[in-house]
Amino acid sequence: MDLGHLAENYHGIHPASPQAGYERLLWRECAPRADRVRVRNHTCECQNVVYELCQAGGLSFVRRIYRSDGVIEHQTTWLRAPEAERLWTRILLGQAR
Repeated sequence: MDLGHLAENYHGIHPASPQAGYERLLWRECAPRADRVRVRNHTCECQNVVYELCQAGGLSFVRRIYRSDGVIEHQTTWLRAPEAERLWTRILLGQAR
């Protein structure tokens, strides 16, 4: 089995399309709250919009990155890790955007 070929063709997670009645999230401008931010998970880079589940300073948040004519970043409020994990799952399932 050619593992190099599999890695080349692998795409990351693609979030589902927004579902009926999905929650519209409040996205805020990114503000530097911590020196370092760890990206724990992310959606596929082949999309115009990439979501990242991030962690810093004992809290977590989701960052949304638009890549079209430039790069525009927004983030959710900072949450405790279990709350951020639930939000991340809802974004992936198309239940929140």
